[in-house]
Amino acid sequence: MFRGLNKVTVDAKGRFAFPTRVRERISQRCANQLVATVDRDHCLLIYPMPDWEDIERKLERLPSFNPQTRRLQRLMLGHASEMELDGHGRVLLHAALREFAGIEKHAVLVGQGRKFELWDETRWNERREDWLAEDEAGLELPAELETLSL
Repeated sequence: MFRGLNKVTVDAKGRFAFPTRVRERISQRCANQLVATVDRDHCLLIYPMPDWEDIERKLERLPSFNPQTRRLQRLMLGHASEMELDGHGRVLLHAALREFAGIEKHAVLVGQGRKFELWDETRWNERREDWLAEDEAGLELPAELETLSL
Protein backbone atom coordinates (compact mmCIF):
# COMPACT_ATOMS: atom_id res chain seq x y z
CA MET A 1 0.00 0.00 0.00
CA PHE A 2 1.19 3.48 -0.86
CA ARG A 3 0.29 6.15 1.64
CA GLY A 4 1.34 9.57 2.73
CA LEU A 5 2.03 12.91 1.10
CA ASN A 6 5.46 13.95 -0.13
CA LYS A 7 6.65 17.12 -1.79
CA VAL A 8 8.87 16.34 -4.77
CA THR A 9 10.88 18.48 -7.14
CA VAL A 10 10.74 17.97 -10.88
CA ASP A 11 14.06 18.77 -12.55
CA ALA A 12 14.61 20.51 -15.90
CA LYS A 13 14.53 17.14 -17.71
CA GLY A 14 11.14 16.26 -16.22
CA ARG A 15 12.39 13.75 -13.64
CA PHE A 16 11.45 13.40 -10.00
CA ALA A 17 12.59 10.98 -7.32
CA PHE A 18 10.23 8.78 -5.38
CA PRO A 19 10.71 8.98 -1.61
CA THR A 20 13.25 6.45 -0.38
CA ARG A 21 10.69 4.78 1.89
CA VAL A 22 8.51 3.64 -1.05
CA ARG A 23 11.21 2.64 -3.53
CA GLU A 24 11.59 -0.86 -2.10
CA ARG A 25 7.83 -1.45 -2.27
CA ILE A 26 7.81 -0.29 -5.89
CA SER A 27 10.74 -2.55 -6.69
CA GLN A 28 9.08 -5.58 -5.05
CA ARG A 29 5.60 -4.89 -6.45
CA CYS A 30 6.48 -4.16 -10.07
CA ALA A 31 10.23 -4.45 -10.64
CA ASN A 32 10.36 -0.62 -10.93
CA GLN A 33 7.89 -0.61 -13.85
CA LEU A 34 5.18 2.05 -13.53
CA VAL A 35 2.54 3.69 -15.71
CA ALA A 36 1.42 7.31 -15.45
CA THR A 37 -1.79 8.63 -16.95
CA VAL A 38 -4.12 11.60 -16.56
CA ASP A 39 -7.03 12.08 -14.19
CA ARG A 40 -10.09 14.27 -14.64
CA ASP A 41 -8.97 16.38 -11.66
CA HIS A 42 -5.91 17.48 -13.68
CA CYS A 43 -3.45 15.44 -11.70
CA LEU A 44 -1.53 12.37 -12.79
CA LEU A 45 -2.20 8.82 -11.65
CA ILE A 46 0.82 6.54 -11.25
CA TYR A 47 0.24 2.78 -11.06
CA PRO A 48 2.53 -0.21 -10.63
CA MET A 49 2.54 -2.00 -13.99
CA PRO A 50 0.55 -5.08 -12.84
CA ASP A 51 -2.22 -2.90 -11.39
CA TRP A 52 -2.29 -0.75 -14.52
CA GLU A 53 -2.60 -3.82 -16.73
CA ASP A 54 -5.70 -4.88 -14.75
CA ILE A 55 -7.24 -1.43 -15.18
CA GLU A 56 -6.31 -1.38 -18.86
CA ARG A 57 -8.12 -4.70 -19.44
CA LYS A 58 -11.21 -3.39 -17.65
CA LEU A 59 -11.21 -0.18 -19.69
CA GLU A 60 -10.82 -2.09 -22.95
CA ARG A 61 -13.85 -4.27 -22.11
CA LEU A 62 -16.17 -1.30 -21.60
CA PRO A 63 -18.75 -0.67 -24.34
CA SER A 64 -17.12 1.58 -26.91
CA PHE A 65 -20.44 3.00 -28.15
CA ASN A 66 -20.99 4.80 -24.86
CA PRO A 67 -19.66 8.39 -25.21
CA GLN A 68 -18.57 8.63 -21.56
CA THR A 69 -16.72 5.33 -21.86
CA ARG A 70 -14.93 6.50 -25.00
CA ARG A 71 -13.86 9.74 -23.28
CA LEU A 72 -12.49 7.81 -20.32
CA GLN A 73 -10.66 5.37 -22.61
CA ARG A 74 -9.21 8.20 -24.68
CA LEU A 75 -8.00 10.03 -21.61
CA MET A 76 -6.65 7.16 -19.55
CA LEU A 77 -5.40 4.80 -22.24
CA GLY A 78 -4.39 7.50 -24.68
CA HIS A 79 -2.19 9.28 -22.16
CA ALA A 80 -0.75 6.17 -20.48
CA SER A 81 3.02 6.38 -20.40
CA GLU A 82 5.39 3.69 -19.13
CA MET A 83 8.07 4.76 -16.67
CA GLU A 84 10.92 2.96 -14.93
CA LEU A 85 12.70 3.93 -11.74
CA ASP A 86 16.37 4.51 -12.44
CA GLY A 87 19.19 3.70 -10.04
CA HIS A 88 18.50 6.90 -8.09
CA GLY A 89 14.76 6.21 -7.68
CA ARG A 90 13.81 8.76 -10.32
CA VAL A 91 11.31 8.54 -13.15
CA LEU A 92 10.98 10.66 -16.26
CA LEU A 93 7.55 12.21 -16.74
CA HIS A 94 6.50 12.62 -20.35
CA ALA A 95 6.21 16.32 -21.29
CA ALA A 96 2.55 15.94 -22.32
CA LEU A 97 1.68 14.57 -18.88
CA ARG A 98 3.50 17.41 -17.12
CA GLU A 99 1.70 19.91 -19.32
CA PHE A 100 -1.71 18.34 -18.66
CA ALA A 101 -1.22 18.48 -14.88
CA GLY A 102 0.50 21.88 -14.93
CA ILE A 103 3.55 20.41 -13.21
CA GLU A 104 6.67 22.48 -13.64
CA LYS A 105 8.97 22.24 -10.63
CA HIS A 106 7.14 21.74 -7.34
CA ALA A 107 4.79 18.78 -7.07
CA VAL A 108 3.05 16.69 -4.44
CA LEU A 109 3.03 12.89 -4.53
CA VAL A 110 0.00 11.49 -2.70
CA GLY A 111 -0.23 7.79 -1.82
CA GLN A 112 -3.66 6.37 -2.61
CA GLY A 113 -3.31 2.72 -1.63
CA ARG A 114 -2.56 0.91 -4.89
CA LYS A 115 -1.54 4.03 -6.79
CA PHE A 116 -0.11 7.51 -6.42
CA GLU A 117 -1.49 10.85 -7.48
CA LEU A 118 0.99 13.47 -8.63
CA TRP A 119 -0.22 17.08 -8.39
CA ASP A 120 1.23 20.46 -9.13
CA GLU A 121 1.83 21.75 -5.60
CA THR A 122 -0.17 24.97 -6.06
CA ARG A 123 -3.14 23.13 -7.60
CA TRP A 124 -3.02 20.54 -4.79
CA ASN A 125 -3.15 23.26 -2.12
CA GLU A 126 -6.06 25.01 -3.85
CA ARG A 127 -8.05 21.80 -4.33
CA ARG A 128 -7.39 20.68 -0.75
CA GLU A 129 -8.81 23.98 0.52
CA ASP A 130 -11.85 23.53 -1.76
CA TRP A 131 -12.45 20.01 -0.41
CA LEU A 132 -12.16 21.19 3.18
CA ALA A 133 -14.61 24.04 2.48
CA GLU A 134 -17.06 21.57 0.94
CA ASP A 135 -16.86 19.43 4.09
CA GLU A 136 -17.55 22.48 6.24
CA ALA A 137 -20.55 23.32 4.06
CA GLY A 138 -22.20 20.16 5.36
CA LEU A 139 -22.62 18.28 2.10
CA GLU A 140 -24.25 14.90 2.62
CA LEU A 141 -22.13 11.78 2.46
CA PRO A 142 -22.77 9.21 -0.24
CA ALA A 143 -24.45 6.06 1.08
CA GLU A 144 -21.20 4.11 0.67
CA LEU A 145 -19.49 6.35 3.24
CA GLU A 146 -22.22 6.52 5.85
CA THR A 147 -21.09 3.31 7.52
CA LEU A 148 -17.37 4.10 7.36
CA SER A 149 -15.81 4.44 10.77
CA LEU A 150 -12.48 6.26 11.03
